[in-house]
Amino acid sequence: MDATDRDHGPARENPSAGRTPDGQGATLLDQMGGPMGFVYSAVPVVVFVAANAFLPLTATIIASVAVGLAITGYRLLRGEKFSLAAGGLLGLALAIGIVALTGSARDFFVVGIWTYLVAFVVALGSVLARRPLSGLVWNLVHGNTHDWRADRRVLRAHDIATLAAAAVSGARFGVQQWLYVSDETGWLGVARVAMGWPLTIVAALVVVWAWRRSSARLLPSA
Repeated sequence: MDATDRDHGPARENPSAGRTPDGQGATLLDQMGGPMGFVYSAVPVVVFVAANAFLPLTATIIASVAVGLAITGYRLLRGEKFSLAAGGLLGLALAIGIVALTGSARDFFVVGIWTYLVAFVVALGSVLARRPLSGLVWNLVHGNTHDWRADRRVLRAHDIATLAAAAVSGARFGVQQWLYVSDETGWLGVARVAMGWPLTIVAALVVVWAWRRSSARLLPSA
């Protein structure tokens, strides 16, 4: 078997096919739970908003928790990682707990709203400090040994990627906080779903572009 065969394996297929240039085996989409992960995260929100329109708050809470438990059980039975399957349930439990304490349905969204603000401030602050989060994480993943900030093109790419993430978080906070103050629980649910994974994918694509650009310029094997 020659060098070419060793690189491509017995079926002459490149073992790195489908991987990013910096050697990441799993795609960003897979790490977020795959396409169905988007659906799993949206269903409890839709159920809560729909049930709240027709049922008392207690019944709405029971319906949301039941759906969350069912989804988590189904994901575990399918063999998904516990962290992925249970992560959504923990978030749902926190949101439901706040609703139970305050007695207000709109508080189902309050944790997410303020999380968006924190994410916006942290991301924007990292860019202003000339240490964009995208670059910090890229360097950490690759051994934390690269002087990536010395390369102006790489630094600019990570500035753009981090600003994209900041813009997504800022837009989510602005729209949903306005709806929260207006006590528009139904529209809050619509905004949470519509501004959820679709915007996450857009920001993730920009981050992937920045990571690939960094790998191409700074990693010898990229």
